[in-house]
Amino acid sequence: MKTKAYAAMSAGSPLVPFTFDRRDVGDHDVALKISYSGICHSDIHQVAEEWGPSIFPMVPGHEIAGIVSSVGSKVTNFKIGDAIGVGVFIDSCRVCDNCTTGLQQYCVKGMIGTYNGLESDGETVAMGGYSDLFVINEDYALHIPANLDLKGVAPLLCAGITLYSPIKRWNVSPGMHVAVMGLGGLGHMGVKFAVAMGAHVTVLSHSPGKEADAFAMGAHSFVATNNPDNFKSIQKSFDLILNTISAEVAIDDYLKLLKLDGTLVVVGIPGEPYKINVRNLLSGRRSIAGSMIGGLPEIQEMLDFCGKHNILSEVEVVSADYINEAYVRTVASDVKYRFVIDASTI
Repeated sequence: MKTKAYAAMSAGSPLVPFTFDRRDVGDHDVALKISYSGICHSDIHQVAEEWGPSIFPMVPGHEIAGIVSSVGSKVTNFKIGDAIGVGVFIDSCRVCDNCTTGLQQYCVKGMIGTYNGLESDGETVAMGGYSDLFVINEDYALHIPANLDLKGVAPLLCAGITLYSPIKRWNVSPGMHVAVMGLGGLGHMGVKFAVAMGAHVTVLSHSPGKEADAFAMGAHSFVATNNPDNFKSIQKSFDLILNTISAEVAIDDYLKLLKLDGTLVVVGIPGEPYKINVRNLLSGRRSIAGSMIGGLPEIQEMLDFCGKHNILSEVEVVSADYINEAYVRTVASDVKYRFVIDASTI
């Protein structure tokens, strides 16, 4: 299938128009016409080879929302015209304990990413969602509720599930006090989900100008972390802290904000390892943990939850020829709160 896309031709190079052939639709495959593709900060990291060697040419993009255009002869879960989503991975081994229990993101052999890797045949380079067409095995695609606007859905496939999964794992419920570190593409989804689940939500942000947005999203309080004095009054306040910040932070300052038995969950990847004073763990029987996206059942659960509560990502829709500028603005945190590419402009 002749596919139009935007690709990085080498490490750190600007993305340019690119054409390639996707595989034909197999018996269990679904083809979709992409409507919107989100720009995730991890796209920028991989184009720049900041997470290790990458494969070029690279078509990034793993926040994909579109409409089914054709189905294979044995497909049973989708039909032409369905709204469909594709997230961070497109396959896994399917047989390990993690895969068989719906935790494909932790596949023992390694999940197969939507781009910057090889597909399950071990030969085809996976090309992502900055394109007009996509083909995926039906078992790894998601149903999008009909009432949701696709432009606001696309980032849910990564940013959304990255926050929904730990919120569910740590049983966020009415009466809990939850803090979200950072109000960006990830953080704003954490606010929306935790509020919808009845928690008292505090945003911890170094950007005081985002206070009004935090309250508009349902947050109950806002703490500007650019003033160290503001940490004093909220020590031992939170049951759960969700760290969405990808930059280095003084993590000990945040551990002190946890109640007894509280947990700080890291979902953003910093450039350098954290330095932790273990006394801050011992003194409150506190925990620090990590969480990575979600498995297929949980992603579908999240999408259904969003359909029920009309939750969408806050997005700025851009044309494909704006991708490089969007990258610059994303690094500068100059977006409210996720860039989404209009695939019709590719």
